[in-house]
Amino acid sequence: MNMQSNRLLRHGILILAGLLILLLVLSAALAPVLSPYDPDEVTLELKFAPPSMAHPLGCDHLGRDVASRLIYGARTSLGCVAVIAGLILVLGFTVGATAGYMGGTVDSILMRICDVFLTFPTFILAMFMIGVLGTGIVNVILAISLTHWAWYARIIRSFVLSLKNREYVLAARVAGTGRFMTVLRHVLPPVFAQLAILATLDIGHMMMHVSGLSFLGLGITPPTPEWGVMIADGRQFVWTHPELILYPGLAIFLTVMAFNILGDGLRDALDPHTQTSSSPEDTLAEPARMAAITEGL
Repeated sequence: MNMQSNRLLRHGILILAGLLILLLVLSAALAPVLSPYDPDEVTLELKFAPPSMAHPLGCDHLGRDVASRLIYGARTSLGCVAVIAGLILVLGFTVGATAGYMGGTVDSILMRICDVFLTFPTFILAMFMIGVLGTGIVNVILAISLTHWAWYARIIRSFVLSLKNREYVLAARVAGTGRFMTVLRHVLPPVFAQLAILATLDIGHMMMHVSGLSFLGLGITPPTPEWGVMIADGRQFVWTHPELILYPGLAIFLTVMAFNILGDGLRDALDPHTQTSSSPEDTLAEPARMAAITEGL
C-alpha cells in the first residue's frame, strides 16, 4: 500500500508539473492574446496601483501592468531557454558523437577543448562572454550555449563509445553505410532518450542563468519584459512593494521546479537502469554509474 501510495503521489505531482509547463508554454505562445495591456506601456498615473479588476496583479513603479509583463516575461524566458537547449544539443551531439565515433587524435583534441570549457564555472564563464559580446538576447543565448555544450559533449561521447561496437552498428558499417548515416540511423535514436532527460533536467539551470545575468544587468536589458529584469527593477522597492519581486521570483521558482520534476519523471520512464534497479545495491550504484558517464569513461 505504501509503495502504491508513493507511486500515485509521484504520478500526481508529475501530472501537475506537466500541466504547469503546458500552461506556461501556452501563455508564452499566446502572450499577445492573453495579455490585457502592452507590457512596455508607461502610465505614471497608475504608479504602484494595487491589484484590481483592471490590473489583477497591480502596476509597477512606472505604471506598467505586472500581469502583462509576467506573461510576456514567460515568452522571453522560455523562448531563450528553448533556443539555448537546441543549440547545446546540436553542438554537444556533434562534438560528442564525432569524438566518440572517430576516436584517436580527433577524440583527444575535441576532449581537450571540452576540458578547457569545463575548467571554469559556467556562470562565471557566461559573465565573461557577455562582457566580450555585449548585452542583449542574442548574446545571452550565445554565451550560455557556449558555456554548457562541453558537459553534453562529454556525456554523449560516453554513450557513443558504448554503442559504436554493438553488433547492429558493426553490421551497418560492414554493409557499406557511411559514418554519418551510421551515427544518424543507429547511434542517435538510443542516445536521444538520454538527451531528452539531460536537457529537461538542465532547463531550470539554464533559466536561472538567463534570469541571473539579466538581474545583474549583463543579460537582457530593460524595458524588455523578462523575469530577471522584473526582479532587478523591483529590488529598490523591496521594503515598500515586495510583490514586484515576489511575482517574477515565484514564476522562476515554479518553472524551475516543474521542469526538474518532469526531468525526474522522464528519467524514471526512459532510463532502463532506473526501471530495473530493484535492490538497495542497484540504487546506491546509480550515482556511481552517472559519475562514470560524466567523466567520459
